[in-house]
Amino acid sequence: MRKISVLLAAAGLAAALLGGCADKTGAEESGRAESNTLYIYNWLVYTPDTVIEKFENEYGVTVIYDEFDSNESMYAKLRAGGSGYDIVFPSQDYASIMINQNMLKKLDKSKLSNLENVSPEVLEKTTFDPGMDYSVPYFWGAAGITVNTARVPVYEKSWSIFGRADLKGHMTMLDDMREVLGDALISLGYSANSSDPAQLDRAAKLVNDEWKPNLTKFDAEAFGEGYAKGDFWVVQGYPEVVALAIAGNPELIKNTVFFIPPEGGPAYIDYMCIPEGAKNVELAHKFINFIHRPEIYAEFCNSFGFPATANSKAGALLQGTLLYEADELPKMELKYDLGESLELYDKVWQNIKVW
Repeated sequence: MRKISVLLAAAGLAAALLGGCADKTGAEESGRAESNTLYIYNWLVYTPDTVIEKFENEYGVTVIYDEFDSNESMYAKLRAGGSGYDIVFPSQDYASIMINQNMLKKLDKSKLSNLENVSPEVLEKTTFDPGMDYSVPYFWGAAGITVNTARVPVYEKSWSIFGRADLKGHMTMLDDMREVLGDALISLGYSANSSDPAQLDRAAKLVNDEWKPNLTKFDAEAFGEGYAKGDFWVVQGYPEVVALAIAGNPELIKNTVFFIPPEGGPAYIDYMCIPEGAKNVELAHKFINFIHRPEIYAEFCNSFGFPATANSKAGALLQGTLLYEADELPKMELKYDLGESLELYDKVWQNIKVW
């Protein structure tokens, strides 16, 4: 089983991030036939050790956890023939694409008694699979901005912070096409799902001309570590990654603030899905059902300071202070399948990434 000290970032650290606010190893698919091994392909820093351990102990199994840092990399790996995973965790736009391309198995809902605990609000947003035939919501959340206030004592809570030349060389944004372009589109008053080439060009110009010159890099993997070392003072990304990286550094915790810009930004809902090619479908169903036990879902949320956005019964079991409140999410815009416009986005993004 992979090992990471997730509980270091529990409620106290979440409170610090708001107040002011391991090593994973995995085995891939080659030649395995163990009926008692569950292979998971999930985002970085996204399932607590304690939850994995409880599942392993209850069912007498082993969980192998592989990671990805973007939907694009996960999708590309699976499309290129990466198989053998029993559960994958795509966001809503890629879950939709994978359903349409017959990449996911239909779920046996007779084995998923805890689907009744899934939040109706999140289900309403799952327009591509409202019956949870292929996907079960895992978490509804959003990336935002983390600031080291010791280094940046005066700042505006806005995406425009990345336009500050005085912070050049000390800021990063995610290596994530939909997140960065979505931030720019929303900053300009457009939809994060815009398919208008002119609007996308304006967003690309904003990133290229005003934000990118001040960035060290686009980074979806090591931004938390770089922030913890003091290399980066402002980072766009997921607050739980920073929280884990700065655990044990009380001075930095005191000077760290996380915020979601009031103008909004892209949001995500991540889903648990069983890919075609899964070898242990029975155990995958057990894991999905396990996650939506209210006490298990609350443990997942408490470990990261998350609101219980995808489970309607877990909210009463939350402890400590949250990194952000669930009522901040409705102002955010979910990213949906772009269809044919995805190729245009990819072209624009590849141009942006040329330094």
